[in-house]
Amino acid sequence: MLYGISPLISPELLKVLMEMGHGDEIVLGDGNFPAASHAARLIRCDGHGVPELLDAILKLFPLDPYVDRPAALMQVVPGDTVQTPIWDTYRSVIRKHTGIEEPFEEVERFAFYERAKKAYAIVATGESALYANLILKKGVVKSE
Repeated sequence: MLYGISPLISPELLKVLMEMGHGDEIVLGDGNFPAASHAARLIRCDGHGVPELLDAILKLFPLDPYVDRPAALMQVVPGDTVQTPIWDTYRSVIRKHTGIEEPFEEVERFAFYERAKKAYAIVATGESALYANLILKKGVVKSE
């Protein structure tokens, strides 16, 4: 354990966040996401929800300010009537850390899977909400 770093951030996740460069992407996959079969680097965070991990990650990780939408959601499949209130939770967490009001692009399901395969890492969570998958694009860390 370290001061100032959430216990939700495992040593493996911290290492990956540090290794990532500007423009690299990380996926926070919900409990239904095929993380193991899609990941170049898989990080297990079973038992944790995406909102809590997102909050802990964004205390350490800048989103890319040079793109219109530094986060991506898996688009609801046409005809599916599921509601996605977790997206509002994500929006609030991102706004709290970055001030960005509208951070999301919506990516068609199979295009999301293909993009996830190219991500630097995939974090497998225990999130039970549907369509709770999220891609974050890393920004630059500026000197203070």
